[in-house]
Amino acid sequence: MRWVFLDRIVELSPGEKARGFKGVAASEDYFADHFPGFPVLPGVLQIEALAQLSGKLIEVTVFGRERRWVWPIISIVKKAKFRRFVTPGVALELETTLLELRDESAICKAAARLDGKISTEAELVFVFNPGDLDTPEAQARLELLERENLKQLWPGYKAWAAGTREPA
Repeated sequence: MRWVFLDRIVELSPGEKARGFKGVAASEDYFADHFPGFPVLPGVLQIEALAQLSGKLIEVTVFGRERRWVWPIISIVKKAKFRRFVTPGVALELETTLLELRDESAICKAAARLDGKISTEAELVFVFNPGDLDTPEAQARLELLERENLKQLWPGYKAWAAGTREPA
């Protein structure tokens, strides 16, 4: 099973918001059991897609401000609402807004839409770095991983990376 629930980032404004997409393919393993004869994308995976987009927004924002990489881990899901069934064959539109950023945590308000109508919404709280990621070696590993991931997801990565004065 694939654990990446973010297919593309179409907009990322550091410190503000990000937009992206998750294609919901009928071939995903979870549809066999959730639910037989009525396949629905599990709500927890909808939240995960929103969390992955939010995490990229947080990473880029922190790097731009502090020149350090963080690894945002979702710790609290508040005010989650699931308003529509998400079925195979749709493109789930994802959007997140950064509400608050601290040294060790962040809060985002996120929503998913189907045909322009909200299907899922939540307030997501993240904590950073569930281990020692402040050493130069750990930062280098995390930077390599995240830059490669951003290159694959975000067409605007190259322009952003050029502005960071770091290796693209």
